[in-house]
Amino acid sequence: MTRPALILHGGAGARRERNYDREVVHMREVVEAMKLRLDAGASALDVAMEAVVLLEDSGLYVAGRGASPNLAGAYELDASIMDGATRKAGAVAALQGFKSPVTAARAVMDRTPHVMLAGEGAALFALDQGLEPIADEAAWFTQAGKGEDNHPPGTLSHGTVGCCVLDSQGRLAAATSTAGVFGKMPGRVGDTPIPAAGTWADEGAAVSCTGQGEYFIRVAAAAQVAWRVRAGQSLAEATRAVIDEIGGLDGDGQDGKPRGGDGGLIALDAHGHIAAPFNSQGMKRAWLTTAGEMGVEVFGT
Repeated sequence: MTRPALILHGGAGARRERNYDREVVHMREVVEAMKLRLDAGASALDVAMEAVVLLEDSGLYVAGRGASPNLAGAYELDASIMDGATRKAGAVAALQGFKSPVTAARAVMDRTPHVMLAGEGAALFALDQGLEPIADEAAWFTQAGKGEDNHPPGTLSHGTVGCCVLDSQGRLAAATSTAGVFGKMPGRVGDTPIPAAGTWADEGAAVSCTGQGEYFIRVAAAAQVAWRVRAGQSLAEATRAVIDEIGGLDGDGQDGKPRGGDGGLIALDAHGHIAAPFNSQGMKRAWLTTAGEMGVEVFGT
């Protein structure tokens, strides 16, 4: 038997001038609830999804209820989930009208031969599966993270939630959910619903990313961590190398100053090692170690 562990995040891009007491309390509550599930023998896949559902539903993060609208005023949500033991994955992109994108992603994985459904097709599938719709968008969405990220207007400000889990059977899983970057173009899809870019789980590592997704896509960030671990790097070395690579990419130049990508990631390996590097001001995160210790951080390293 393996001692379970997990790590979750409420998004990179936290700013030091803001107070995150509510998020800190909530993330600890989610970890405590998921510890009970793991102690009862729940699978990594179920716990990863359940943790992300709680993060989506809270309205405290830029995912699910806390989503921000695109430039047309529509809420297009993305999510993905991956089972490390089987390499099965499911995702939805630009989903509108449903409360839990990660639940829809899990349904794609479990009930279709596909990995990703997008736009109207994703919404029709969610409706067919009986997933909970949003009756009143104006009353539902909180836009919790508006103005959070430390980027000039017109650049890729962001927010995401995710969770990586190791269960008592030694299985790994990861799940990620987001509304995407603030002020995004209609139809924009970032790294979150793309297995290998924003989410990954295999036999050796599970990864969930948060940040300016365009940059994470360009380096296959989540899968690259796992591949580096497989090649012999420690989890700490692998995750830091990927964040450093993202930070070194040429920027989009929208503010006249080319710069690298901004964000972070969480990761967990088969031995229960945890890593959470980031290059933004902060990243909201919480964890449970194999020794049963819990922690929560927003800034710090």
